[in-house]
Amino acid sequence: MRAAAVLVALALLVTGCTGTAESEGDGSSPSSTSAASPPGSASPSPVSPGAATPSPSPTSKPPHPVSLPALFDKRYDGRRLRLGDVVVRTDAYTQRDVTFRSDGLTISGQMLLPHGRGPFPVLVLAHGYIDPAIYVTGQGLRREQDWLARDGFAVLHVDYRNHAASDRDPRADRRLRLGYTVDVVNAVKAVRRSGLRRLDAERVGLLGRSMGGGVVYNVLTVAPGLVDAAVVFAPVSSLAGDSFNRWIRDDPGRAGLSQQIIRAHGAPEDNPRFWRAASPRTYFGRITEPLLIHHGTADESCPIRWSRASLRALERAGVDARMYTYPGEPHAFVDAWPTSMRRTVRFFDRHLRDD
Repeated sequence: MRAAAVLVALALLVTGCTGTAESEGDGSSPSSTSAASPPGSASPSPVSPGAATPSPSPTSKPPHPVSLPALFDKRYDGRRLRLGDVVVRTDAYTQRDVTFRSDGLTISGQMLLPHGRGPFPVLVLAHGYIDPAIYVTGQGLRREQDWLARDGFAVLHVDYRNHAASDRDPRADRRLRLGYTVDVVNAVKAVRRSGLRRLDAERVGLLGRSMGGGVVYNVLTVAPGLVDAAVVFAPVSSLAGDSFNRWIRDDPGRAGLSQQIIRAHGAPEDNPRFWRAASPRTYFGRITEPLLIHHGTADESCPIRWSRASLRALERAGVDARMYTYPGEPHAFVDAWPTSMRRTVRFFDRHLRDD
């Protein structure tokens, strides 16, 4: 049965930036190192692990609205998780369209529910970049959805605002897509408030890939304690300026958007304070959950040096973080993908299912 699932999964390879990890038993091994400080002065200052976020004094300047600190004390309205039409029934699970409320918007997605009474621990998935003009609901992590549901997890794949049947937010790109972070936080909130008996709302994890890995980094920093554990595949850099430079500033097709962002916020080299406040690395000390990173050494989309730098920063901040690197694996894992998924399931078993 597992061999068949793997063959089906490999046929569902999708595009998007992914990370690498060191393997064990197949030439790879887990790695961790001491972290380096983010470039420039750390303003605002990171918070030590487990520490409460200080409330601003009456005279303090409020955070920039396009920043992670602006999300620290935000009131999240995730609710009304609704199961819609059945998309497909397999031998192991039923896949259905879903919607939930986020930031005053309706967000679409898909949920895979294993057969049986449950309750099943829940994994909320954040997909990598796919042009919203061609994106269809549930796209981006199809093979991961199938594998995880077959292993007994309820899987909620979030479409994000501006994707598929979700409501539109015309400011999303100019605001560095931080609204995607809000949507994933609210997806977890909606799961916890749903009252659906087959969902174990007390056991929730996150999984993100490529851009979605950056979304997971953001969620862990803005909402410590929200979930129990997280996994990222081939994530983008934990410095927002790196992603801006690579996929927006250097893309001739996005020159207009690049100019809008630079006019509004300045370039990373000209306004480092703004870009630090938009970077999860600045606030890694807020993370309280264990984190697993997978990244391939042949990743030409999200270079492995980004994950190595993030791991150093996470370790320095005292986060329980581990990374596996996969020699020769590209952005979308191929040969080592089953190994990475087995490790992912073991990680979530340890943090979501072991009592």
